[in-house]
Amino acid sequence: MFKNILVPTDGTALSAASAREAVKFAKSVGAGITGFYAAPEYTIQVYGDFVPPDMVSPKEFTAITRKAAEKYLGIIEKIASAAGVKYEGYFAKGDRPYVAIINAAKKKKCDLIFMASHGRSGIAGLVLGSETTKVLTHSKIPVLVHR
Repeated sequence: MFKNILVPTDGTALSAASAREAVKFAKSVGAGITGFYAAPEYTIQVYGDFVPPDMVSPKEFTAITRKAAEKYLGIIEKIASAAGVKYEGYFAKGDRPYVAIINAAKKKKCDLIFMASHGRSGIAGLVLGSETTKVLTHSKIPVLVHR
């Protein structure tokens, strides 16, 4: 049924728990896993004539982002490897994570997106929004939400 499952991560414990369940599911249906991290775009925070003294260069930002992606995707890789599930890691930059997730699923030819939900509701859900809800709303690829 499913052959390649995209598993987005934001590095949280909830994402790791979702990855464990995604790997179990993938193993049960004979699918592989593509771990995905949506890295933020480089932005310069300059206020008038003030430039923060701790501002990082684009090159430093890229190195920091790559290191974070490797760390977060390494968690999924370790879980998949231990279960004997085929794994590929991928990360891309984007200020709208839900768009990056959907684009990654298309690019990597995934037939399911398996992702966590932080379960925000009320004011927090309204103000912060939900990347999971946005993926559910905009994706043409099926989405399985782990809670």
